[in-house]
Amino acid sequence: MRRRFLAVLAAGLLAAPVVPGAARAEPSYPFRDPALPLQARVDDLVGRLTLDEKVAMLHQFQPAVPRLGVGFFKTGTEALHGVAWSTDIDNGGAVVTADGTSFPQAVGLASTWDPDLIKRVGAVVGDEARGFYARDPRVFGLNLWAPVVNLLRDPRWGRNEEGYSEDPYLTGAISTAYGKGLQGPDPAHLKTAPTLKHYLAYNNEKGRDVTSSNVPPRVLNEYDRAAFKPALTADAATGVMASYNLVNGRPTTVDPDHAGLLRDWSDYPLFNVSDAWAPANLTGSQGYFATQAEANAALLKAGLDSFTVNDTNGAPTVAAVKEALARGLLTEGDVDKAVGHALSIRFRLGEFDPGGGPYGGIDASVINAPAHKALAREAAGDAMVLLKNARGTLPLKPGGTVAVVGPLSDTLYTDWYGGKLPYEVTAVDGIASRSTVRAGSGADRIALKQVATGRYLTANGTGLATVTGAAPDAAAQFDAVDWGQDVLTLRNVATGRYLGSFDGSFGTRDEQPGGWFVQQQFKIEPQADGSVVLRYAGYETTESWFGPNVYVTAGPDGRLTLGSPDAAGATRFTREVLRSGIEDAVAAASAAQTAVVVVGTQPMINGREAHDRTGLSLGDAQIALVRAVVKANPRTVVVLQTSYPVTGLPEDVPSVVWTTHAGAETGNALADVLFGDRDPAGRLTQTWPRSVSQLPADLGEYDIISSRQTYQYSPDRPLYPFGFGLSYTSFAYGPLSVGDGRVRVTVRNTGKRAGSETVQLYTHQRSSRDPVAVKQLRGFQRVTLGPGQAKTVTLPLPASALARWDQTRSRWIVESSTYDVLAGSSSADIRARGVLRVAGSVIPPRALSAVRAETFDAYEGVRLLDETKAAGTVVGAVADGQWAAYKDADLRGVTSFTARVASPGPGTIQIRSGSPTGRLLGTAPVAATGGVYEYADVRAALTRTSGRHDVYLVLSAGVRLAEFALR
Repeated sequence: MRRRFLAVLAAGLLAAPVVPGAARAEPSYPFRDPALPLQARVDDLVGRLTLDEKVAMLHQFQPAVPRLGVGFFKTGTEALHGVAWSTDIDNGGAVVTADGTSFPQAVGLASTWDPDLIKRVGAVVGDEARGFYARDPRVFGLNLWAPVVNLLRDPRWGRNEEGYSEDPYLTGAISTAYGKGLQGPDPAHLKTAPTLKHYLAYNNEKGRDVTSSNVPPRVLNEYDRAAFKPALTADAATGVMASYNLVNGRPTTVDPDHAGLLRDWSDYPLFNVSDAWAPANLTGSQGYFATQAEANAALLKAGLDSFTVNDTNGAPTVAAVKEALARGLLTEGDVDKAVGHALSIRFRLGEFDPGGGPYGGIDASVINAPAHKALAREAAGDAMVLLKNARGTLPLKPGGTVAVVGPLSDTLYTDWYGGKLPYEVTAVDGIASRSTVRAGSGADRIALKQVATGRYLTANGTGLATVTGAAPDAAAQFDAVDWGQDVLTLRNVATGRYLGSFDGSFGTRDEQPGGWFVQQQFKIEPQADGSVVLRYAGYETTESWFGPNVYVTAGPDGRLTLGSPDAAGATRFTREVLRSGIEDAVAAASAAQTAVVVVGTQPMINGREAHDRTGLSLGDAQIALVRAVVKANPRTVVVLQTSYPVTGLPEDVPSVVWTTHAGAETGNALADVLFGDRDPAGRLTQTWPRSVSQLPADLGEYDIISSRQTYQYSPDRPLYPFGFGLSYTSFAYGPLSVGDGRVRVTVRNTGKRAGSETVQLYTHQRSSRDPVAVKQLRGFQRVTLGPGQAKTVTLPLPASALARWDQTRSRWIVESSTYDVLAGSSSADIRARGVLRVAGSVIPPRALSAVRAETFDAYEGVRLLDETKAAGTVVGAVADGQWAAYKDADLRGVTSFTARVASPGPGTIQIRSGSPTGRLLGTAPVAATGGVYEYADVRAALTRTSGRHDVYLVLSAGVRLAEFALR
């Protein structure tokens, strides 16, 4: 609680007596006085709470304190791209979905590269959060769990849709803008209290609670932490949520950054929270602590202030914290600190001010206001990226006939962190407002007839699905859509709902695939005899949920069940194609002047929280649909509606537009772009690889430098580069000027239409002691220009912006070097160049007299692990012969090696020169220390050498090296 709002109230005032048994807060209580400094108000209220009341406030659902007039408060309303959902404590924690204004998914919002627009979006979401709060304050709280600032390092991450960019600078700019909008302009009050998710280095869903992200110091500081710092230093967020994973061997739930580094970045007190059920993981899946009392104590001491666990039931948290207090693991002061952090945002939200503060008058009338809908349309349009436009296919001319086909042409999907769409404007709807439309889903309409009985799989009026139909009527017809990897959804024609497996039976219950366990997924597997079997492919097909049986069988009464572990025991069906989706689409395209094919992904199926992607390609049937339509009509536009990069489109597609799942106004925004009312101004915020071969084999590879990930370090030529996007006009760049901490370049619209260009500024450091980025984004500005119009864009570039982390001395430096200054329309399309020569620091030869082992320059095999459960990082070998290198070390006069190590068994540390198999300078024997957190000193005499050398420490399996010295 630093820098601002730190004035201390006079001792006598703080000592104002508590009124015993008071039914409501007295106006004279200092914490009710908005004229007092924030910290004084917090301290006053904390001082009036009993220990029991304070401990109860550590849970997500903070109970009321009637005697002081303090109401109920809950943390965590989801608001990633609009108010999405929250939980109802009065209804057993049931999820209540909001139906407010829906904006594009987060990765789409970032694709606008327009912080001013994003701030306006955040302001609308903040207003509507207040509106929902006014409607039901016990359901919709004002502490929002948004934005997500995890970097989109790998497009296979299931939660790619939730983040902004693979670049920390762009992520920081967008998250700061969104957070500022959510918070509102009042410097002392909050409209809402945004929480940044998820700290730290979290990009994999498989085993997310037990996998450890291996992040060397340079990557940790230059990349992962760098995404979180901007919003916190700009006071655009009120706290962070810890991620599920471990970083360098320690669960992030007990990462000491929460109490230290993060709070140093902010001018205000931060209120940091755990992710759902993460406190229980510390004693469960992670096995990091023996008791929940130890775990809860460690969590609070590490700087988290709120336990999101046990749903609405705070009793287990209270019991564990009280046990920790009784055992001396915590003090009441530790509790006071966390409760003070929680109360700080409640004060800033105006809860204890007359009338609820400056934002207390916002009511439910703001929800879905006309201006909000207009902004949603604007944002969805500006987020769209024109990836290809051959033969002048776009923009389209109004009028005429357009075939609009494809599985996403006449439907909109929402995602896990999206609300309920209050209305839907689909691609068909939007295009139909400009031209005559011939529509088609592009999906095969099929019937499944049981071979043995001749009966059809049919949905009856109650939604139950049984094999009882006598004919392939509407109730026995299903539209099958291929979402990739042979996974289908089957939408019943009669009910309009999706077939799914629920509680041991099958039915057509849901309007869309959804839920935490998405149970509307199937595979239709051909058999050697020409029949097919139906395999359930929904999430959580594990024995713990459904047993070993994943194949569908039909009983004598026609009821379906998961009755076989293999195809041999499954019920056999004949797959009857009643209508070919491709044939219908080709017929529509052949009879139209232009064809628009809307293909893509289903945000509940292809990748989402808890489920990563394994590939990048569109579904085979969707690719086949595109290929057939392009053949039928060369004037074809493909609209890709996905949450992440995809591959697989045929090369002869003339025009491609990419959009995320962009909310209720998707169709209107798409029509605005396709018909040229809005120039396609979106730019990609992450690299689109040509194939998975351009990605690391392991999604869990977090060291972007050594594995050469993202546009910063990859040498590959991608399908589409970072920052890419076309316009309906053209732009020319003048000479680039560098000086006075600024870069200037004049951009001219050389086309015949108005359009928007995003000027992107990159640098490249020509020389360095260490590997440096191929390019690194340093600034950007979006400009809109009329035909022939020019504008000089000025972007700041102080020398301090070129700082990088010096792992040898554990500090930020600007190296002396020549820096290429590059401006262009993408990371791969540089239009203007300049040079900046900086007289900065020169990294001296390493002094190995006292070295933290984690500060290596290179490594192979070793992992970064926790030194203790509270703090520190060590280097550990998983197998014999793994090593860490410390380069350019001055070895003059060196004769001995000492180290602090932990090891469960005996081993060695070899000290070598030049390479892992180079000259052996000495070997330090390591005896078993008694445990991985029990440290001992080891020593070795070294062969005398001289000069500067690269030193390699080669470890035996199990050895954990904390620090060492060569003297």
